[in-house]
Amino acid sequence: MIFFGHRFLKNENFYHIFDIDSILHTPPSSTIYMEFEEKNLDIINHAALNSVKTALHVKNITEILYASSLGASYIIIEKELAKTAQNIAENYLFDAKILALIEDEDEIEELALLGVDGVIFSNAIIKIVS
Repeated sequence: MIFFGHRFLKNENFYHIFDIDSILHTPPSSTIYMEFEEKNLDIINHAALNSVKTALHVKNITEILYASSLGASYIIIEKELAKTAQNIAENYLFDAKILALIEDEDEIEELALLGVDGVIFSNAIIKIVS
């Protein structure tokens, strides 16, 4: 299991951006984070064309499939979707890792038993404005 934002473990942060220009305000080789929404498709496609790693927060199974097809490095889901998302990722051999968004360390064990690739705490997501 991989961890982002855990107090014991050092790992990369994700940079929540709202437009293409915001990418310029992120550190080199960073991972950008955004909600999967149709209005963000220009940013998602720009990132893919420029080999910028993306983490897409999705809300349902269809968006999980879109996120993978659009080249996301990480697909962030709510805990309730964890088992389904992980099964889909394994069935279709996604390159993306499935990360469950959590707020409390007590949630880690349950997600580990479900076989989820990793977890992300909200403090690992840094908002960037241009």
